[in-house]
Amino acid sequence: MPSPAPHQPTSRNDWIDVLKGTACLAIVCHHLSAYGPLAQSAAVSVPWLSAWFYDYGRMAVQIFLVLGGYLAAASLAPGGVARFDRAGTQIARRFMRLAVPYAAALAVAVSVAALVRPWLNDDAVPDAPGLMQVLANALMLQDVLHLPALSAGVWYVAIDLQLFSCAVLLLALARQMSNGNARAAFALGAGLVVVLCATSLLWLNRNPALDAWAVYFFGAYGLGMAVFWAARSPTPGLWWLALGVLGMCALAMEVRPRLVLALATALVLAVLARPDGRVQQAFAHRAFAPLVWVGRRSYSIFLIHFSVCLAVNAVVGTLWPEIVPVHWIGLLMALALSLLAGRWLYERVERRDASPARALRWHMHLASAGALAALAQGLTAV
Repeated sequence: MPSPAPHQPTSRNDWIDVLKGTACLAIVCHHLSAYGPLAQSAAVSVPWLSAWFYDYGRMAVQIFLVLGGYLAAASLAPGGVARFDRAGTQIARRFMRLAVPYAAALAVAVSVAALVRPWLNDDAVPDAPGLMQVLANALMLQDVLHLPALSAGVWYVAIDLQLFSCAVLLLALARQMSNGNARAAFALGAGLVVVLCATSLLWLNRNPALDAWAVYFFGAYGLGMAVFWAARSPTPGLWWLALGVLGMCALAMEVRPRLVLALATALVLAVLARPDGRVQQAFAHRAFAPLVWVGRRSYSIFLIHFSVCLAVNAVVGTLWPEIVPVHWIGLLMALALSLLAGRWLYERVERRDASPARALRWHMHLASAGALAALAQGLTAV
């Protein structure tokens, strides 16, 4: 569940891309172990490996939540005070950055599902969408409106937009209430973020009924924001003490593996993403270059990989339905093709400017794909 950084920084921290790349691969492997006949074959032939990716691969979303908060703080308020003018404009820009590759990937997902639906009889293949379903997905409201998603995992894109919007509104409120006093704005803004973070970790995150809303996930997101500010604070010890106490209290109330991973990610991020850049020297040998490559394209890879998974399952599962070794080759092929498809989406769509015109064009492609898929399913039924 990665997403693009709120802005393109002048210099990237490769360790952040390593974390993003690792988490992206874990999530792709989780979905490959969860959907289609190849996943079922893998679960029978090597159950421990399939079960591990199915149970734990999805937890990598916590890494993206913490990283998302860290990058949001770096973009919105690197000094602790909101540096943007209008909250609405900032949220609209974020929507555009998310929505352009998101709509393109959903158009591909709807088209691929329509192509494989006649010959891949599996619950992983979504039904042809209706107009309201397409509209809800296009606006990232599908879970709020309790409508099916058009592709696996896209719920996170909607949550990312909600989380970013919460951060923008909290920081804008703090600046407005501080009457131009930078110290007061920072204290109030950081305080609001930490309070919402604590409320989520101690209470809201323990209620699964809230998982369509940002408040359910703001605990991990707020940790990322706090880590960014703590690493640049003149009194970082107070920050680390507060975050440590908060983490221990949350775990004392309920030990949640996803919370443990979020706290561990925050700790690792505090060490690896130091503002002095010393840790960057570890990349002289470029041993982590493949993970950096994946990390920089993780949003596009995440968006497109489910379509690749469906296509490979349809081809391999139909042509070689009983040959288990070929199924494993198919899974490896799906992973490799997901990376290639993600590279294509990154280069052709995500890297380009996210203008309203481009967003509208890709949403029109999505609407057209949905209409054609519905028509094809209707003709097949007749």
